Amino acid sequence: MAEFFPRKSIAWRLEEPPALKRVSLSLPEMALISGIALRLWRSYALTHGSPDSWAWIGGTFLAGMTFLFVMVTLHLGNYTLRNWTWRAPAFAVLESGTEIVMSLALTALGREPLGADTAELSDWLPTATRILFWRLAGIILFALVLAIVVSIVRRLLLVSEDRSHTVQAIHRASMEQEQRHESESEEHK
Repeated sequence: MAEFFPRKSIAWRLEEPPALKRVSLSLPEMALISGIALRLWRSYALTHGSPDSWAWIGGTFLAGMTFLFVMVTLHLGNYTLRNWTWRAPAFAVLESGTEIVMSLALTALGREPLGADTAELSDWLPTATRILFWRLAGIILFALVLAIVVSIVRRLLLVSEDRSHTVQAIHRASMEQEQRHESESEEHK
């Protein structure tokens, strides 16, 4: 007969993830860090570089977008592809919201560059709309491409490890799920 209270107990040890891992798990923290860093980077790049040099403008733009996509990847990499459908747009909204607030603060301080001039408060709303649109479009498109690449790589790794039965089980499960969704949508009609 099994004992209700065991005579031996096991001591459990909780391990804290490293600092970068803890931050990467948090959607608000990653979006806030990204938004603040990108807006300050943009301000620096437009005020300290040569505005006539396409290499400087292109290079700083590329560096900013690389930073943004690395931050998105670090965050999304902690979760399943199914969670990406809401995490990627939420990241984009929070990141662009942070950038918009930073833009307003820099504009109020007279430090927000707008081309060769300094932005005024009347320029803030069009800038905010532009930031929101491009961040949403860019992050969602990037997450979609990343999801496709991750799916392909996972499938190739499973096949290369001679786990074709796992690939077949995943394929069957996804087909069954699609059929369930189709039948549920037909029932609601």
